[in-house]
Amino acid sequence: MSLDDLREKVRFTSGDTTCAAWYYPGTNGGCVIMAGGTAVTKEPASDRFALPFNTAGFGVLAFDHRHFGESGGTPRQVVRFAEQRADWQAAISFARGLPDVDPEGVSLWGFSLGGGHILQVAAEDPGRLAAVIAQSPLADGRALAPNALRAMTPVAVLRLMTLAVVDSVGSLFGRRPVLIRTAGARGDVASLTTEDALDGDRALDPDRHYEGWKQTVAARIALQMGGYRPGRHASRIRCPLLVVVADQDRSTLPGPALRAAAAAPGGEVLHLSGRHYAAFQESHEEAVEREVAFLRKHLPSRSRTSC
Repeated sequence: MSLDDLREKVRFTSGDTTCAAWYYPGTNGGCVIMAGGTAVTKEPASDRFALPFNTAGFGVLAFDHRHFGESGGTPRQVVRFAEQRADWQAAISFARGLPDVDPEGVSLWGFSLGGGHILQVAAEDPGRLAAVIAQSPLADGRALAPNALRAMTPVAVLRLMTLAVVDSVGSLFGRRPVLIRTAGARGDVASLTTEDALDGDRALDPDRHYEGWKQTVAARIALQMGGYRPGRHASRIRCPLLVVVADQDRSTLPGPALRAAAAAPGGEVLHLSGRHYAAFQESHEEAVEREVAFLRKHLPSRSRTSC
């Protein structure tokens, strides 16, 4: 059976536009909302985890943030942190209204930048999230910035910052975004050129299946990332939190994620061997097994008994 036989296309309103999503109906009353980081769209971000979650009985709602993928919003390929967090809140409201979902059985799963977003979203959500899984989360941009700069050549840094300023100023006058690659090798002008930045293609799309995935982002993100620190909100997360840490991660780094997990009252850590994309590569089976067990453990008993 193919993925498309298990899921259906849906849309939900967020702000002044709509977000596109895949919805996999579940059987146990739970629902896992999923999204990736930076410019990673819903399919490469979620396909390898959505299927085992759904097989375990959970509904899954995997969505594209505004300005990316099949979601609305112009200009395209622009990351706006507050808007993306609002997309998560809109997805939560949408999921809680689905007929086969227990409103108290909604969980969040985010990867990289998406994993950072949900730390703040969970802290601010007034409802009753069942659980949160932050996988290799971008928890503290300030802590990552020096590492990211060291991974670049001085010329590349100068070129990137010049493009970021041009892009930011141009946005004030309604000009089209100046796009850069999301990942590159040292010396390239890209959003990230750390040692494991280029692992993304092999980890998320090894067969070149996702032809519509545009791996570009507006250059202005280079001026914004250093000030984004969603992990600071972890102490206010009241639901169970699983932080999945790749111990050799050179992109989001283990330290900030571990500090976020320690600050959360219900935080726990899954250590994986490998780099930023370890959960999609050599440690995939371990990640899936532990994440499914975590979700099952924290599914409300009301959902279990109503299956």
